[in-house]
Amino acid sequence: MVQVHVKSNPSKQWISAPTTVVTNLNPAQKPFVAAGVLAAIILFISIINAANMTQGVLFIIGIALGMTLLHARFGFTSAFRRFASVGNGQGLQAHMLMLAVASTLFAIILSTGFSFTGMEPKGYVSPVGVSVLVGSFMFGIGMQLGNGCASGTLYSVGGGQSSMILTLLAFIVGSTLGAYHFSFWMEETPALPPISLATSTGLGYGGALVLQLALFALIYWVTLQIAKKKNAPMMKALPTTTGWKKILRGSWPLFAAAIVLAVLNALTLTVRGTPWGITSGFALWGGKALMAMGIDVTSWGYFSSDANMAALKNTVLADSTSVMNIGIILGAFISAAVQGNFKPGKIKPGVAGAAIVGGLLMGYGARLAFGCNIGAYFGGIASFSLHGWVWAIMAMLGTGVALFIRPLFGLKNPKSTDSVC
Repeated sequence: MVQVHVKSNPSKQWISAPTTVVTNLNPAQKPFVAAGVLAAIILFISIINAANMTQGVLFIIGIALGMTLLHARFGFTSAFRRFASVGNGQGLQAHMLMLAVASTLFAIILSTGFSFTGMEPKGYVSPVGVSVLVGSFMFGIGMQLGNGCASGTLYSVGGGQSSMILTLLAFIVGSTLGAYHFSFWMEETPALPPISLATSTGLGYGGALVLQLALFALIYWVTLQIAKKKNAPMMKALPTTTGWKKILRGSWPLFAAAIVLAVLNALTLTVRGTPWGITSGFALWGGKALMAMGIDVTSWGYFSSDANMAALKNTVLADSTSVMNIGIILGAFISAAVQGNFKPGKIKPGVAGAAIVGGLLMGYGARLAFGCNIGAYFGGIASFSLHGWVWAIMAMLGTGVALFIRPLFGLKNPKSTDSVC
């Protein structure tokens, strides 16, 4: 039974807050499922032939990420919006669990150098400067207008949400524009050097892990207190089923998905040597598109590094971030079809406008901030980078500003009087 918003006793509703409810599900869309599985097999073989087995494994991890995100409707955008608007912290609480598990696994991997492929694991530790402050703030506004972050955009496209195609296209354009301006932001604006809570402070990975776990617990507790004080409406429970069918057919509990995402991110670190990322793939796709139109982007500062230059010249199937992005879309598509929920619809003009503006802001902001909600927030914090924490604060501030902009495009915000949010 769906848990409802109880005004008379706000404390008990936060003791146990189910995010799924057992109900009848739509029949599986078998032709779509078959098409998705066939596409996955063909792509897997193509990726191995174009690159190597490691790329194939990363593609499979991408599919698993897409399935996990869709089955739980795991949101970064919605989590920030619910908390900023009505004080609902369920999404952020899931983030804290995800970050706690990921940080623990990352600490082990980074301190021991463990790898499945022989590639030395390195976390995402980036400078903290004006570019991060501006970029993450822009991203916070953009993800609320685009109705999805980087991961949300990909799995929503795969899940059949039509407006997210516009968000994705604008995301690519914004990321490409950010790559064009990359040198200015990196060279002309002040920044501190990269700061790791583990290696730059003397704490080591053990001490940094204890510090971060304490911060996660504190944030978790604070969100509980704010939710109780504001008597925040609960998240709407997602439909699911019972038994083993729940894994493929039903929605997953938010906290279960948080743990799976953390494990998959750690697995990515041990396979390719760096954590999960998304938006560098968008800049690459934009750069390749411009190159195809005869525009030389090799002189841009962003593409001047050996890795980015090589990615420009090679097939996109040789780029690990790209194959994982494709995997996320395909994994979400297969899962939506298994659930019987792949039903693209019409796009309202206001939603279309917001999607385009939001995508542009996210794409540009991600380049400035050394990543998005995945590369900077998830991967950065799990890597013990100070810039990940700064990203989170500025993106939340951007979300607060976006709450005043969303109604201009006809988008609704959660209200304290809602029964669910």
